[in-house]
Amino acid sequence: MLGYVRALNAIDEAMRVAIPSLERLADVVGLARARRISRSDDIGTYSYEVHGAGCRFVSDNGTEVDVDFAADGSEVFDLWRLRGYGLSLPEPLDVTDQDLRSAVRSLQPLLNEVRPGWFSVAN
Repeated sequence: MLGYVRALNAIDEAMRVAIPSLERLADVVGLARARRISRSDDIGTYSYEVHGAGCRFVSDNGTEVDVDFAADGSEVFDLWRLRGYGLSLPEPLDVTDQDLRSAVRSLQPLLNEVRPGWFSVAN
């Protein structure tokens, strides 16, 4: 769980360095829709693919971080995305929904439940 949050922060930093006009990670979606960047590309040690309301990032070691963005630009994720992250780790981690829910609950107030089953990192 904390690994996902750390990975998301690392991606945010890498993308801001690579795309100086990026004010927040959510801007990747807008830039792709405006055709100012490609919908998928490699940037540094990450590849990305914009989809719907979010983006899937894959590090050079194969670790996947899939995130959606709320209307206010905040990063939101659900248990499915957390599970995908765990399974993509160099040493895969397969956990149940119940274990994921318990982990999320244990991290409040670091994580906020923004709607049922969807979470964001508290600011």
